[in-house]
Amino acid sequence: MLYTNVTTIKDFFLVGFPGLLPEYYGPVSALLFVVFLAIAVGNIFILVIVKSERSLHKPTYLIFCHLALTDLMFGTVTLPKIISKYWFNDSIVAFYGCFAQMYFVHFLGATHSFILMVMALDRFIAICAPLRYTSLFTNTTVSVLCGISWFIPISWMFVVVFDALSLPFCNSNVIVQCYCDHLSIINLGCENVRGSTVLGLIGAMVSLLLPLGFIILSYFVIIIAVLRISSSEGHRRTLSTCTPQLLITCLYYLPRCFVYLANFLGYTFSAPIRIVVIMLYSLFPAVVNPIIYCFKTQDIKENLKKRFLSGKININMKKG
Repeated sequence: MLYTNVTTIKDFFLVGFPGLLPEYYGPVSALLFVVFLAIAVGNIFILVIVKSERSLHKPTYLIFCHLALTDLMFGTVTLPKIISKYWFNDSIVAFYGCFAQMYFVHFLGATHSFILMVMALDRFIAICAPLRYTSLFTNTTVSVLCGISWFIPISWMFVVVFDALSLPFCNSNVIVQCYCDHLSIINLGCENVRGSTVLGLIGAMVSLLLPLGFIILSYFVIIIAVLRISSSEGHRRTLSTCTPQLLITCLYYLPRCFVYLANFLGYTFSAPIRIVVIMLYSLFPAVVNPIIYCFKTQDIKENLKKRFLSGKININMKKG
């Protein structure tokens, strides 16, 4: 552990998983590298297949692309450094590099949350106003809404970062986490950090609760609309169009809500368990989402089948 007696520090020391024995460094770094590859390959695949297949140039799949981009960027921002720590024993993070990582961690999390709100709006219009869907929810509309979802967090994340930068750091420079985040950094400040804590909490609540509230309300209306459909086959077919979106949304929000609720009720996790839980709910959706896109979305699944069958036919023709 590194400490400094001066009022400013040049580097931060990343702890990673507290208490992890050195003999497990290799397996953990290998596991994290596999996770990084899965995130990169899966989400790049989604971006490429939607871009290359004109039949997938629809609002729903454009939203999937934006989600895939946030997942890809989040994995790229967070995983290489923690892999380097356990693979090459490189635990040092430059002072401003840590703040840059903090910015992108929270910026991408907020952006992902707002894009999930756009996805809920997509299903709301498709089911509650199906005759007007093609005119109301065009590719241009989706591009504008997703662009706004990327733009909204930019300003307040800069405010949060500059507020944290203004704190003096005079004792510990040890970050008990796998990446630099707001709470871990401001807890190292040697002044009263209550104002910074409240500012970060407000930003987190806006980026989490505002989209979540809209998503819950929209799916509540969707369920009512589905129940009004007379046939059970209509129920099943309509709800099946929402399955990918519901799975993706639940993967993102449920673990976070569980952790926040546990903290609100006064239940605290030990540092190792807390960090493992945070890593799981931060990275697991980025790994699983491309699988959901491929196997729970009819158009992508059919497109993959056609490509697979055409590939087999071409191979057989070459053999013949």
